[in-house]
Amino acid sequence: MLQPFHKEAIPVEVLVVARELILKGHQAYLVGGCVRDLILGRSIKDWDITTNATPEKILEIFPDSVYENEFGTVGVKTDSGNAITEIVEVTTFRKEGRYTDKRHPDEVVFTTALEDDLSRRDFTVNAMALEVTKDGLGELVDVFEGQVDLTARVMRTVGKAEDRFEEDALRLMRGVRLATELDFQIDMETRRAIEKKAGLLEMISKERIRDEFQKMMMTERAAAGVILLEELDLLRYVLPELREGLGVGQNKHHIYTVFEHNVRALDYSAREGYSLTVRLASLLHDVGKPKTKRGEGPDCTFYNHDIVGAKMTVAILERLKFSKKIITDVAHLVRFHMFYYNVGEVSDAGVRRFLNRVGPETVPDLIKLREADRIGSGVPKAVPYKLRHFLFMIEKVKMDPVSPKMLKINGEDVMRILSLKPGPKVGFILNILLEEVLDDPKRNMSEYLEKRAVELNKEDEKQLSEIARKAKEKKEEFESGVEEEMKKKYYVK
Repeated sequence: MLQPFHKEAIPVEVLVVARELILKGHQAYLVGGCVRDLILGRSIKDWDITTNATPEKILEIFPDSVYENEFGTVGVKTDSGNAITEIVEVTTFRKEGRYTDKRHPDEVVFTTALEDDLSRRDFTVNAMALEVTKDGLGELVDVFEGQVDLTARVMRTVGKAEDRFEEDALRLMRGVRLATELDFQIDMETRRAIEKKAGLLEMISKERIRDEFQKMMMTERAAAGVILLEELDLLRYVLPELREGLGVGQNKHHIYTVFEHNVRALDYSAREGYSLTVRLASLLHDVGKPKTKRGEGPDCTFYNHDIVGAKMTVAILERLKFSKKIITDVAHLVRFHMFYYNVGEVSDAGVRRFLNRVGPETVPDLIKLREADRIGSGVPKAVPYKLRHFLFMIEKVKMDPVSPKMLKINGEDVMRILSLKPGPKVGFILNILLEEVLDDPKRNMSEYLEKRAVELNKEDEKQLSEIARKAKEKKEEFESGVEEEMKKKYYVK
C-alpha cells in the first residue's frame, strides 16, 4: 500500500534547507531513495535534495558546508545533533557523460532541467522527485513511472537496462540489494541485462561490493539475496567459494546440499535479527565442506572442514576488505562451530577448558550459530535440551578461572619469585599452572601457585616445555574421548 505524503514525516532540518533555497529563488526537490521510502512508509536514513542552484550558489546560501567532489553535491551542515540530518546533501541538477571506469562519469554537466537529472538515475523507484514549496509540499515528479513499479513491487532500470549497468557496474549489486531489502521482483529485461553484464562487477572495488553485500546481509531476507546473486550469475564475483557447495550432497544426517544448508542457516540468523558477525558465520560455517569431502552417499565424510573453513573464511573476508575484527570473530566462530556437548559426559573442567579455548565472550554468538546450523539442517528445534543444559554448565563455571589473566599469579610475579628474566620458561610455568587450575579452581590461590611455581622452576626449559605440552594435550573433553566417538558417528571431525 502506497502512503500519502505528510510534511510531518520530513525532518524540520531538511525542510529548512529546502526553503532557504526556495527563498533565494531556486527550486528544491526531495529526490531518490528518501522519496521512494516516503511513499512506502519506510524509515529513512538519508535525505537528499536536488536543485537548479549551482554548487557555488548553494555555498553562498550555506557558507558552512562541505564541497569536496566534482559531482555537484554539497553537504549542508544543520547542527541538528542527529546523525541522519546533521548533513543534508544538496545536488545540482546534472547530466553525465560516459563512465569509462564503469563507476564514475567522465564528465558532469550541470543543467536547469529536473528531468535531465532524473534520467541519469539507476532504477525507476529511485527516479522520483517531490517538490518542496515555501508553504509545504508540491507535486511528485515521476516521469519514469516509479509509482507504478512500487505498486507492482518491481525493480526496473531507468531507460535501457544494459546502458545503466555499463555506466555504473555497482548497480548490478545495488539492484539485488534493493530487491532483497524491499522484497521486490526484478523485471525480466533488467534480469537479463544483469546476467549479461555480470562480469563488469570485476571492475568495481571490493570495498564497494562489500558495502552493498553487507547492507544486503543485514536485511531480513538476506538468504533470498544470496540466492538471487546466484540466479543472476553475480555470486561468482562476490563469494565464489560459497558456490563450491552447489550440488554437493551430504551424509545421512543432512537432507540439503552444502550450499542449501549454508543459505538456510543464514536465513535463520537473518530472521532472528542476529549480528553481521553471526550472519556471516552462518553463511560460511560449512564453506570448507566441499574441499574436505571424501566419498559419496550417506556415509561420506567432511573431516576437518571446520579448520579448513576457518582459513577460507579469513581469505574471503580479507578479499572483501572487511575489518580485522569482523574477520577474526567470524573465522573464530567457523573454527569452533562443531563444539560437542552431551549431558553427563562433559565435566565442569571440560566446560572450563572449552571457555579457555573459545573465550567466554564468544559463547553467545557460538550458541546462535549452533541454532542456525541446526535449523539449516532441517531439524525442528533450534535449542534442544542438551544445548540448554550446556548453557546451564556455562553459567555454573563462568566465575571460575578460565584464562591466564584470571590466575592469582602473573608473569611479573613468577619472574620476581623465581628471579627469572622474561623468556619462554615464564610462559611454560604459567601455562602449566593454568591447566592445573582448570582441573581444580580451588588451586587458584597465590600461596599454592607460588609454591608450585618454585617446584616447576627446578625443571630445565626443555623439560618444562614437555610438561606444558602434555598438559595442553590432556585432551579436553570437548575434543576427545566420547567426542571423537560422536564425531565418527556423525561423519565429521
